[in-house]
Amino acid sequence: MPAFHTPRDHLPAEFAVFPLSGALLLPRGKLPLNIFEPRYLAMIEDALANRRMVAMVQPDPNTLPNEHGPGLYRVGCLGRLTSFSETDDGRFTIALTGLARFAIAEELPGRRGYRRVRADFSAFPIDLDANPDPSSVEREALLIALKAYFVGQKFDANWDAVRRIPDDTLVVTLAMICPFEAAEKQALLEAPTEADRAATLLALLQMGAAGADLPPGRQAS
Repeated sequence: MPAFHTPRDHLPAEFAVFPLSGALLLPRGKLPLNIFEPRYLAMIEDALANRRMVAMVQPDPNTLPNEHGPGLYRVGCLGRLTSFSETDDGRFTIALTGLARFAIAEELPGRRGYRRVRADFSAFPIDLDANPDPSSVEREALLIALKAYFVGQKFDANWDAVRRIPDDTLVVTLAMICPFEAAEKQALLEAPTEADRAATLLALLQMGAAGADLPPGRQAS
């Protein structure tokens, strides 16, 4: 995966957040989105006019709502709009490329219906490393678990193409596209290192494959 590096001093301290359960953006990952709600159309318009940055964060079902809306997980990922098109019916189709994770320091008053936060990037210095260390991935174990998981989910894949994907790209891509639960997606996001994320991904694939093998009524919870 090509590096997409932004120096720390180029990151905004305040920005819009798009709360969406199950949608995971990781540093150096690319997330396609279909935007149609008026408040989020406004959010993208404002982002295009000012630095093209929007963050993804998941609603946290264990946190009480506040005056801004549903409670949020405290960690999200800031992304840059790297593709954009407008459809004939007024929707936006965009792609966000992940820049860096952050902790929400404070939720700010909303703007044009969308939510905004003040962010703290200090807990995730590795995201801003221009030359990150290569991932430590148990590649064969990961591919074995992925095949079993895909069988259970009734997914298909071009395995020759999968085997050609570099380790770090493979982990980021699988973490983002696999239909894990929101809390599992959050665990992947908050993994301290690339190696930790790879280990978490492997465990989730193995648990998912094992759960799919259980008879109805005995699925893993």
